[in-house]
Amino acid sequence: MIRPQLAIAGLTACFGCQLTLLNCEAELPDIADRFNFTYFPMGMSSPDITADFDAALVEGAVSTPCDLETLVTLRNRSRLLIAIGTCAIFGGVAAMCNEEPRSRLLRTVYGPAADGLASFNPAPLERFVTVDFAVTGCPPERGELLATLAALLRGTFPALPAYPVCLECRSRENACLLIERNEPCLGPVTRAGCNARCPAMAVHCEGCRGPVAEANVAAELELLIAKGVSREELVRRLRRFCPEWDYEQRA
Repeated sequence: MIRPQLAIAGLTACFGCQLTLLNCEAELPDIADRFNFTYFPMGMSSPDITADFDAALVEGAVSTPCDLETLVTLRNRSRLLIAIGTCAIFGGVAAMCNEEPRSRLLRTVYGPAADGLASFNPAPLERFVTVDFAVTGCPPERGELLATLAALLRGTFPALPAYPVCLECRSRENACLLIERNEPCLGPVTRAGCNARCPAMAVHCEGCRGPVAEANVAAELELLIAKGVSREELVRRLRRFCPEWDYEQRA
C-alpha cells in the first residue's frame, strides 16, 4: 500500500492541537507505519514543504504574512486541506480581541519592538483558502484526530458530531447547569464531541468547540440575560473562541 504523504503545520496558535496528536502515544507506531510525515516542523527535524501532499492538517489562525505564505503553499501542494482546532476554524483565542486596534495590541505585548512586526487581525483559514474538512476543539479530541487519519486511509472523512453539547450532557444524565443550577452554560449553542467533559464535572460549558450549526444564539442570550448575566459579559465569553457569532441567529 502506498502511504499517504502528510503535512502538519501550525500557524498563530499554542500548538496544542499538534501536541494532542503526539500525545496519542499508543497509536503513534501504527500512524507512522501508515503515513509519511513529510512536513511536520513540531515532530521532525527536516521538514520538506516543497513536497506534494495527500493531506495537510493545519492548526492556528492566520495573522502574519509568514502564516499566509505557509498556508497558501500547503493549499497549493495538498490534495486536501484540513483545519484542526478552534483557531484554524473560527479564529479562536488569537482573534478574541480583533475589535481592538492591532497596533495597540502589538505594542502592549512587545513594547517598542512592535514597530517592526508585520501582523494583522487573526482570521480562520477559510478566509484565505478552501478548507476541505475541519476538526474542531481547543484542542481537538484525540479520538476525532485519529478518526480523521483513519478515514483518510479510506479516501473519506469521518462523521463527527453536528449536535450541541446538551445532547451529550443529557445522555450522561448530568444535572443541567443552565436550567437546574442557574449557571451561564453555553452547552445549548456549542458543538458536541467532548462528551460533555466540563458539565460532567459541574463546570459550565465555555464554548471552546465553537458554535453548532443550528445554534439558537438569540434564545440563549435572552435566557442568560433573564438570569442576570449582562449582554456584555455574554458577548465577551462567546468571543473567546469564536469572534464572529451571529447573535441574532435562531434555529
